[in-house]
Amino acid sequence: MMMVQIVSYISFLVAIIAMVVKTMRYINAPEGLRWELYPVPHEKGRSDYGGSYLEELDWWTKPRHSDMFNELKEMAEEIILFKGVWRNNLKVWLFSFPFHFGLYLSIGWLALLLLGGILQAAGMAIGNTAGFLGVLIHYATLITGYAGLILAGFGALGLLVWRLTDKGQRAYNSPMEYFNLLAFDVVVAIALIAQFSTDPGFLAVRSYMQSLVTFSTPIVTGGWLKAEIIAVSLMIMYIPLTRMSHFVAKYFLYHAVRWNDKPNERGSRLEKSLVKMLNQKVGWSAPHVKTGKSWAEVVTEAKDEQ
Repeated sequence: MMMVQIVSYISFLVAIIAMVVKTMRYINAPEGLRWELYPVPHEKGRSDYGGSYLEELDWWTKPRHSDMFNELKEMAEEIILFKGVWRNNLKVWLFSFPFHFGLYLSIGWLALLLLGGILQAAGMAIGNTAGFLGVLIHYATLITGYAGLILAGFGALGLLVWRLTDKGQRAYNSPMEYFNLLAFDVVVAIALIAQFSTDPGFLAVRSYMQSLVTFSTPIVTGGWLKAEIIAVSLMIMYIPLTRMSHFVAKYFLYHAVRWNDKPNERGSRLEKSLVKMLNQKVGWSAPHVKTGKSWAEVVTEAKDEQ
C-alpha cells in the first residue's frame, strides 16, 4: 500500500467521523432561540404574504397543514442558487455562488470517480469508446471535474480578495477565514496542473479510486498527481474540522430556528426540552440575577418584583 493511499483512507475516515459527531451535536443541542420571522415556506396558502396558522381563531383546536413542496423549493433555491445572498449582497454572490456551485460539482466529480472505479473493478470499461454508461460517466466526470475545480477556484479567489479589500468586512474576519480560502485555491491549482499535465481524461485518478475500493496497489506516476491526491484527501479531512462545514449547521438553522413555528403544547417534546432548560442552574450573577438558582426561579422572582 502506498503512502498516498494511507493518507486517503485516514482522511476519509476522519471526515466521516467528524461529520457524524458534528451532526449529532446539533441534533442533541438545546432548543435554539427561534426567530419568529415570516414568511415561513411550509405555511400552506399563507407563505406568499407572510401569514401563519396563528391567524386562525382558536387555532389550537384546528389541524395544521404544511406545504412540504414549497419548503423543498425554498431550500433548493437557497442551497443551489444562494437566493438570500443574491437579494441582500449581490457583490458577494458573484463569488460565493460560483465557489459553492463549484464545490457541488467537485463533490459530484469525486462521486463519479468513485463510481467509475467501482465499475472498473467489476469489469466495466469507462471511456469515450465504452458502452453507453461508460461513455456517460466518462464525459460527466470531465464536465464536473474541470467545471467544478475552475468555478471553486475562481470563487475562492474572489472571496479572498473581497475579504482583504472590503473595509467593512475585514473587522469580522479571522486569520482562519483567509487561510481556508487560500487553501482552496492552492488545492485547486495543484489539481488543475496535475490533470492538465499528466491526466487530462481523469483516467489515472479513476484507477486510483479503483485501487482504494479493491485495496490494491495503484499506479500513480508523477509528482503532481501524487500531490493532487494528497492535497484533495487532506482537504476532505480538513473541511469537517472547520467552520467550512457550516452546511450542516445551515439545515438546523433553517428548520430549528428560522422556520420552526411548532407551538409549545402540553406533553410535547418541546415542552419537556424547555422545562429541562428552565431547571438549569445559573452560573453567573448580576444585580437582577442570583447565581445558583434555576432559570425558572430567576424569571419568577423577577416577575414578582415587578
